Amino acid sequence: MATTDADVPEAERPTIIEVTPGVLERGASLQASEKTERASDVLLEVRGLSTHFFTPSGVVQAVDDVSFDMKYGETLGLVGESGCGKSVTALSIARLVPNPPGRIVAGSITFDGIDVLKLNNDGIRKLRGKEIGFIFQDPLTSLNPTLTIGYQIAEAIRQHMGLSDAAARDRVIELLSKVGIPRAKERLGDYPFQFSGGMRQRVMIAIALSCDPKLILADEPTTALDVTIQAQILELIQKLSDEFGTAVLMITHDLGIAAGMCDRVNVMYAGRIVETATVDELFEQPRMPYSWGLLDSLPQIDDVRGEKLRTIEGMPPVLISPPDTCRFSPRCPYVRDICNEHEPMLTERASKGHLARCWATQPDGWIA
Repeated sequence: MATTDADVPEAERPTIIEVTPGVLERGASLQASEKTERASDVLLEVRGLSTHFFTPSGVVQAVDDVSFDMKYGETLGLVGESGCGKSVTALSIARLVPNPPGRIVAGSITFDGIDVLKLNNDGIRKLRGKEIGFIFQDPLTSLNPTLTIGYQIAEAIRQHMGLSDAAARDRVIELLSKVGIPRAKERLGDYPFQFSGGMRQRVMIAIALSCDPKLILADEPTTALDVTIQAQILELIQKLSDEFGTAVLMITHDLGIAAGMCDRVNVMYAGRIVETATVDELFEQPRMPYSWGLLDSLPQIDDVRGEKLRTIEGMPPVLISPPDTCRFSPRCPYVRDICNEHEPMLTERASKGHLARCWATQPDGWIA
């Protein structure tokens, strides 16, 4: 029978804010000491990234000319509707896009001074798992059902850190304890089906953290989890990120998660970034009608009138043949003639670093 968080007696649940001394803390200290040697604050630099899928129906431009930066230790949100290119962006950074049918056709990805797209297969394998961790969307399908969780966590440790079997086992036990798995030593020989969804996601986080990565790509890490377990998983990711100085790319369609987790947010629509800002600026002064629509669709705690939530009418464009004009204009309530004539660039708006791909500066104000 699968074990859930609720099944574990309170006395046996390890607190997720407790810091256990050991090999994990030594890894965190090493990362902290590296900060003084960095020539730049930028950990990840993505420029003009385009990832296309070549299908019998045509070329799907899933990610089209995407650019952004991430700093060391930063949590960056990537939000938008399903199918907007969030997951493909993360898979591109880790060089995990299936080929065929997918291929990175343009752009550059620089991670910690390394040109990711120029690495051969051996080079990217050394980077992936060790320097870049990945929390996949569905742990049940991401974990191998025929291998124990202890073996799956230790695999990356043995591969990248060169530890003995005994040392790798000790590290796995410490990782499982760190992510809140009770009786960690006894669970090493268990299989994924013996864990609940929340516990499996904790195992995925342990795998992502196993080699003290500098960046974690978290692709919808709370999908299919109930609200209580979601909060625990998000708190765990945030705590471990703060503790070890790990940067996190948080992919989500939930703006509530972005508000509570992220330092900055990139809003994606139809394969492109349409707005980027600090989380406070995005929620207080959104500069793109699509962002306004996403925010308007959120339930409000202080709404006592029982009004229906607003929706964004229409459908996103087909990315086999996206328009050369504003991709959001067919759904935009503020559309003007210029929107159907020229595509807006991602330009600075309200403050330094706040960019929007829109001719509008605010709902009732326009620029030529």
